[in-house]
Amino acid sequence: MKAFMNRVNDFLRSEDGPTATEYAVMLALIIVVCIAAVTTLGQNANAKFEVVRDALA
Repeated sequence: MKAFMNRVNDFLRSEDGPTATEYAVMLALIIVVCIAAVTTLGQNANAKFEVVRDALA
C-alpha cells in the first residue's frame, strides 16, 4: 500500500497530474456540448416528423 501511495504522490507532484486534470475537464466539456447538440437536433427532427405526420393525415 505504501508503494501505491508513493506512486500517487509522485504523479501528483509531477507535471502529469495537472495535465491529466486539464484533459479530464476538456473531455467533460466536450461531452456536455455533444449531449446538448444531440438533444437539440433530436428535438428539431422530432418536430419535423410531427409536421410531416400531420400533413399526411
